[in-house]
Amino acid sequence: MNGAPVKHAGTDGGRRLWNEAVETMSRDAIADLQWRRLQRQVRYNYERSPVHRRKFDEAGARPEDIRSLGDFARIPVMTKDEHRRIQEESLERHGSPFALLACAAPEEIVRINATSGTTGVPTLYTLTAHDVATVNEMHARKYWRAGIRPGHVMLQALSLSMFTGGLPLSQGIMHLGACVVPVGIEGGTRRVLDIARITRPHAIVATPSFGQYLIEEAPKLTGRPARELGLRWFFCAGEGGGSDPEVRRALAEGFGARVFDHTGGGHAFHGISCDAPPEACAGMHFVSEDHCLLELVDPATRAPIPLSHGATGEMVFTFLDWRGGPFMRYALGDLLQVWTEPCGCGMPGIRFAILGRADDMLTVKGVNVYPQAVANTIFRLYPRVTGAFRIVLDSPGPRVTPPLRIRLEHGGAGGAGLEALERELSELFRQTLRIRPAFEWLPPGSLPREAGKTRYVEIAAPPAGTPR
Repeated sequence: MNGAPVKHAGTDGGRRLWNEAVETMSRDAIADLQWRRLQRQVRYNYERSPVHRRKFDEAGARPEDIRSLGDFARIPVMTKDEHRRIQEESLERHGSPFALLACAAPEEIVRINATSGTTGVPTLYTLTAHDVATVNEMHARKYWRAGIRPGHVMLQALSLSMFTGGLPLSQGIMHLGACVVPVGIEGGTRRVLDIARITRPHAIVATPSFGQYLIEEAPKLTGRPARELGLRWFFCAGEGGGSDPEVRRALAEGFGARVFDHTGGGHAFHGISCDAPPEACAGMHFVSEDHCLLELVDPATRAPIPLSHGATGEMVFTFLDWRGGPFMRYALGDLLQVWTEPCGCGMPGIRFAILGRADDMLTVKGVNVYPQAVANTIFRLYPRVTGAFRIVLDSPGPRVTPPLRIRLEHGGAGGAGLEALERELSELFRQTLRIRPAFEWLPPGSLPREAGKTRYVEIAAPPAGTPR
């Protein structure tokens, strides 16, 4: 009942959950466990990390002063930009990027992971063997809920470098007892399809945009539709879109597979969607509450937002029972909506949806617009559109001089058909996002496809001779 990682062998006995003792805990029991672990964690962080100690000093507090979650909320939030500055400061002063933030001794660190770096310099995670075991446990919980069991083969088609969804994900699949095929996407689309043909996986883990690309390319490269790969599960990861009903429907039809959205790499924040239709049951189930304290704050003021049903705010998390580089009141910049009432699927726990990134937000005539929301709106008209698009800005956001320019691919329409498509899409944008973009239509296949995280925004190059 203490939430420690456990091992399971042999038959599953019909269990729906990997770690029933923890995953079926009541809300009161989870809150009590989190509080006890938080008290130990803040003392550990304070005693072992100059940066964490500095955070307490800024709040004029010591660990013994933290007597409630309200007291804990006085500790200043750490951001990714601050994390990067600390890495550089630590490297310059101590010859190591971890000396100021890591809590474990160097000889205890067994793995270093990194964010993808698509929004800047990668931030690094330091893990002890204990932390690695915790991460493995969280991956096992997610895939077990989806129906993965020992004997299933899973093709991992994400980046396999230092990305948190690389090696940590492979180890988590193996911890469950399933077989991982870590093909990665570095070798290209044809290699992914070749390895899929040879190994006959039951499941694939990839970005939803790469999944859409595989549906397009499989007939060209193999002469057969993607449905004939024999996949029974498609797990979306690495970017948004996997919780959008239209995206999931397209992937399900294209592969003939059950589609799940999930998140969580080499850290303590993990969630996975369920079998209930996304229209009826939004979000992902939060499976790691025993190792991660979740808060919501106002993105502008950082004032706390109660974790109530339907609440929206910027995610702040704290690792619990973590030894290497435990994050404390850390903001990745993700905007979350949470649901605390029971899910129709019967699975316990709260749910969340990642709405977008606070630093990706654009403002068009006073309306806040997130690129992922643009992607979801466009994809509602698939396959009349391919789903590939770019938002083109004259200068970095967030403020955009209207109209918002969107370059996107149609699905093969022309003439009056394209005019009707544009009218329908314009009306969708008016209804859902309250803006009227300017569209630039391109033939299918005009925009590059990315196997990693798709970058939806590009800055237009100035005309030749324009001073910078």
